[in-house]
Amino acid sequence: MNYNLSAIVAIDRNGAIGRQGQLLCHLPADMRHFKETTMGHSIVMGRKTFESFPKGALPGRQNIVITRKRDYCPEGVTVVHSIDEALASATMPGEVFVVGGAEIYNATFPVVTTIHLTVIEHEFKDADAYFPRIDLRSWTIVSREEHPADDRNPHPFTFMTLKRKKAATAATGAN
Repeated sequence: MNYNLSAIVAIDRNGAIGRQGQLLCHLPADMRHFKETTMGHSIVMGRKTFESFPKGALPGRQNIVITRKRDYCPEGVTVVHSIDEALASATMPGEVFVVGGAEIYNATFPVVTTIHLTVIEHEFKDADAYFPRIDLRSWTIVSREEHPADDRNPHPFTFMTLKRKKAATAATGAN
């Protein structure tokens, strides 16, 4: 693996990421953050996440879509049928970003090394999709930037970057 596998996600206080195939709310600052963070990189997503994009493939990024549908071939995407195939297909430099949905996040979470996290300071009671539970004992918070609600962003939110801590190695007496 010659890349870092990262997840980029916006969650509410309960770890929710969506409802009825859509984002929880419209946060323009988070959309801008997503674009700036993923631009020039490969992004991996499930078919339903891709189909939720109003204009199709996101420009300036390699869009890799994982689907079970063998005849799926939308314009501007690399179509694959497994996570391993998705990661092997990533051709853009640097981080490879997992961008959703819940099934893809769950499947890749054990090997993700970085999480670009937006925490929306709100609880969306009708949410039906969730990000895997983050045990902060396994992660180091390397950046944190809090933002109040404003006239364009209806809820306060925090941008965080988390790096997975290295697994502890057994003491062998060797240095």
